[in-house]
Amino acid sequence: MKKATAAAKSTATVKPAAVKKAAVKKVAPANKTAVKKVAPANKTAVKKVAPSKKAEAAAVTALKPPKPPRNESRTALVRRARRINRELADVYPYAHPELDFENPFQLVVATVLSAQTTDLRVNQTTPGLFAKYPTPEDLAAADPEDVEEILRPTGFFRAKTKSVIGLSKALIEQFDGEVPGRLEDLVKLPGVGRKTAFVVLGNAFGRPGITVDTHFQRLVRRWRWTEATEPDKIEADVGALFPKSEWTMLSHHVIFHGRRICHARKPACGACPIAPLCPAYGEGETDPEKAKKLLKYEKGGFPGQRLNPPQAYLDAGGRPAPPLGAG
Repeated sequence: MKKATAAAKSTATVKPAAVKKAAVKKVAPANKTAVKKVAPANKTAVKKVAPSKKAEAAAVTALKPPKPPRNESRTALVRRARRINRELADVYPYAHPELDFENPFQLVVATVLSAQTTDLRVNQTTPGLFAKYPTPEDLAAADPEDVEEILRPTGFFRAKTKSVIGLSKALIEQFDGEVPGRLEDLVKLPGVGRKTAFVVLGNAFGRPGITVDTHFQRLVRRWRWTEATEPDKIEADVGALFPKSEWTMLSHHVIFHGRRICHARKPACGACPIAPLCPAYGEGETDPEKAKKLLKYEKGGFPGQRLNPPQAYLDAGGRPAPPLGAG
């Protein structure tokens, strides 16, 4: 009897222990599995979120370069302006006047014709003009109707015909048929203002001058180099920021940039090499890929404006423009 009771007690003692052990075995794997399932979920979530925030921050930084302060000091303005010119010189080492010419007479006539039209259209038109009237004497004696017909593609052809025939006569009467190399003499010629005079002085005579055309005016105001709107005041304000020896090439750099990247209606801000220096950044397309599609001339893979460009331009990958009527 005592043995039976002891056996019963032994059995009673073992069963609860076994139950507890079994319970622990069942629960423990369940908890372990739960932990395994949750941990990877959290880890995956972290992987997805972190790169997204990083990419977003990088995109914001890329699309918003720092702008020069509005209360910029004179010294800071001069430094920024000269740095912009240096940057543009690196981008356009082949910058040049985009009118075809072989001598001062051809350049002054071509520059007069470039009013209210493109240099490309002038370059496509002047070969026919100079083939028929190669000297001031020839053009001065020309039949206006014949000249008008040649100049028709440039627009305002009647007024331009009057100007180029008039300046040819003035060259013969006042300067023995030679284009003068002084500003005060050039501006006396019919159709020749300060802009045209500086184009001729800088590119035909090697005398420094600032060419304030529409591209130049637009860009220097965007860059806050000046607040002036009149060409002579713009010329004075910008000229004061640079050594005189840099004026001619500065003009080429700015005009090249205005024609290729910093356009009037939709600047390609996202493809602009001087975006961090530009107070007007954001006025145009800031997305780099979309901005690339706005680039013009050789920057966009298209021909330039000259039929006979300098060799440096061709070496840099530029392509000559087609003659009038081609293609």
